[in-house]
Amino acid sequence: MAQVPTTPTGRDTDPTIGALVIDASRDISTLISKEIELAKSELKVSFKHGGVGIGLFAAAGFLALLAIIMLSVAFAYFIHMTGLDLAWCFLIVMVVYLLIAGLLAFIGIKQVKQVKAPERAISQGKEIPSALRGRG
Repeated sequence: MAQVPTTPTGRDTDPTIGALVIDASRDISTLISKEIELAKSELKVSFKHGGVGIGLFAAAGFLALLAIIMLSVAFAYFIHMTGLDLAWCFLIVMVVYLLIAGLLAFIGIKQVKQVKAPERAISQGKEIPSALRGRG
């Protein structure tokens, strides 16, 4: 038979259940706090990369806008090569952009009109209280 180790006073040295629970809860608390610290540090890195990415997308968008402006000027000068006055050429370019904007707005309005409420989710949500009352 195995003998329980004892102290010089004759008591056994096995920890009590209360001490084990306290140690386990302390270890779990430490583990959770360390996991939270790890998640925070990972999120900081992710946010940094995300911020840099957003900045680069903004710069790319700005450069694309400048390119569209230059393309518009080039398009107007290309029309001017036909012999039309330059002011009319720029007016034609503006009208083309307004027509494109109108078309995009029309398509956008049609898309927005197709937005509907999540009917199935709403009906299931309304059933939850009655389901809980049926179980209770």
